Amino acid sequence: MRDWLIGIGAAIALLLASWGVLIMAARRLPPGILRDLAAFIPDCVTTVRRLRKDPRVPRKAKIAIILAGIWVASPIDLIPEFIPVIGPLDDIIVVALALRYAGRQVPRDVLLAAWPGEPRLIERLLGRPRDLPSAP
Repeated sequence: MRDWLIGIGAAIALLLASWGVLIMAARRLPPGILRDLAAFIPDCVTTVRRLRKDPRVPRKAKIAIILAGIWVASPIDLIPEFIPVIGPLDDIIVVALALRYAGRQVPRDVLLAAWPGEPRLIERLLGRPRDLPSAP
């Protein structure tokens, strides 16, 4: 039993160490598309957390956002994470679709205020603002 616990502890320590190395490597990336992609999922997680607590976000949008957050946290993926470059692609697509859906449900300024990353990324993801009907 003791050997089993040592093995689990070593596996957890190795996982945490690899995450630390990946975070340090991502911070050293030069500005550009790779750096934006490396920051996309953490920015999405922060946005999900902020929108989940915001009373201006409709219930349907909160459900979509929470499901996207669960998808990212889930160890089950359509494309395994260990495949270089395309591994996190399914996470990015699911989160992007959920944010686009929320972008149609949530006031744009609320969504932009919740986004901690580069504003041009979320603007590009959301697309052009829809024309609001004019007041009579």
